[in-house]
Amino acid sequence: MTISFALTGQVALVTGANKGLGQGIALALAEAGADIVATCSTDASDTVAKVEALGRRCLALKANLTSTKPIPGLIADTLNQYGRLDILVNNAGTIRRADALEFTEDDWDAVIDLNLKSAFFLAQAAGRHFVQVGRGKIINVASMLSFQGGIRVPSYTASKSGLAGITRLLANEWASKGINVNAIAPGYMATDNTEALRNDAQRNRDILARIPAGRWGIPADLAGAAVFLASPASDYVHGVVLPVDGGWLAR
Repeated sequence: MTISFALTGQVALVTGANKGLGQGIALALAEAGADIVATCSTDASDTVAKVEALGRRCLALKANLTSTKPIPGLIADTLNQYGRLDILVNNAGTIRRADALEFTEDDWDAVIDLNLKSAFFLAQAAGRHFVQVGRGKIINVASMLSFQGGIRVPSYTASKSGLAGITRLLANEWASKGINVNAIAPGYMATDNTEALRNDAQRNRDILARIPAGRWGIPADLAGAAVFLASPASDYVHGVVLPVDGGWLAR
């Protein structure tokens, strides 16, 4: 059975892989045997070192995905360097917080462009390659707010709800072509995006009181779900948005 979860010889492109959830997913895929292409808008040397320490190769590509312009180059550089692409993880994202009555157009566009627009067009670019080779895995990183409304994050909620919908649409179109498109919906994770919440004593208490597991998640908590959705073990899994949330949605 463990062979079904092996990623030996495969190549995974992970966006936003320099830290947090992206780095955690990249390390999980590397531990399962995949070589990694780590993309981010800043330095990814820490991820490169950690992947190489696991005995896998890691190519760092700097790209600012607030625009779609870098996307063709990411796919081309991956194929030129490694000769293949098997897995895409759309993890790069951002968040802006403000009351809906005060939310600005700039904060709307900044989040939608990165979290949803670039994720779709990167999936499209990878999908064109996957169609040619007859296989591929795409994992989108969704959110609890793919299911719920949240507060004070209108563009983030819209982007993650949209990403869940795009996951299902692409699964409908591409499942017959050997391409699996699924998503992971992390719960409340201890990352930079949630630092403000964790530093707010009342919000922190309220959130923890609702999580049956009794703690904030960490990037390593996504490892099993990521490897499953990237591996042959999930070959008949299409269009799923898999919560990894400590039981948040069950509460």
